[in-house]
Formats: sequence, C-alpha cells, structure tokens
Amino acid sequence: MNFKEVQKFNQWWLWVLLIGIGLIPIYGIYKQLIIGQSFGDKPLSNQGLIAFTIILFLVIGLFGLIRLKTEIDHSEIRMSFNPFVKKKVKLNDVKTMEVVNYGFVGGWGIRLWTKYGTVYNIKGNKGLSITLKDGSKFIIGTQKETELKSVLKTLNL
Repeated sequence: MNFKEVQKFNQWWLWVLLIGIGLIPIYGIYKQLIIGQSFGDKPLSNQGLIAFTIILFLVIGLFGLIRLKTEIDHSEIRMSFNPFVKKKVKLNDVKTMEVVNYGFVGGWGIRLWTKYGTVYNIKGNKGLSITLKDGSKFIIGTQKETELKSVLKTLNL
C-alpha cells in the first residue's frame, strides 16, 4: 500500500449545528406530548412529530457513519464514500492524475456535474483530480496533500 487516508465528518461546528437542530424536535415532543401544548403555529400531529424526529436523527446518525476512504497502490486506486459509493480504478486506465485546489464546489459530500466531474469530499478544498482514458473525471478530497503528491511521484504519475 502506497497511500491510505480515511476521513470523516469531525468538524466540531458541524456537530454543534446538527445537535442543535436535533434538539428542536425533542423540545417539540416535550412540549406537545408531555406538557400538552401545541408546538408551533401549525403543529404536526403527535405521530408526525415523532416520525419527523426519528428521520432527523437517522440523518444526523448518517453523518457519523460517512467515511471517505482512499487507497492507492502500484496497480489501482480504491475510493469509497461509505455508505454510498465505491470505486476501483486501475492505474492503466488513468490518463492524468494530480493534486489540485478545487476551491468551493457548493459544499461537502458528493458534488455532481462540477467542472472537475464528480467531487467526493468531507472537508477542505484539496483533492486528487483523476481523468480517465475514457474522458470521465472525478476528484477525491484529501487532507494529506503532501503525502499524496509524494506517492504520485513514486508512481511516476
């Protein structure tokens, strides 16, 4: 293995925001189901409020499960954006590959239809830009820019 990186959503401010948002329906459940007062001007039914809260916490939990994993060895690049995408690319199929600053592409996660192709990122604005011989392209975000550049040199790419 020449390169391995695993990234996750561990930005403190993101978790403060997500937990803060998660507390709102908890307060709504407390107010509406326990105290017996309507929550909001147009309150959901009790079942609707509970369903909304469950869905919201599933989405928040998903942020905790998401991982961007990149592995590069002498023959291929393996990338997974768990639990959504897995890619395996043989180095023989790569036309160009370089570490770039892709700027802000509308947020983090999976960004489709950018000028770089699909961008897979968790944080930051640096990534491995890959163009395949068939013309398709994508970027895998990285927090290990220097190490990745070094690996590309050893692979003569």
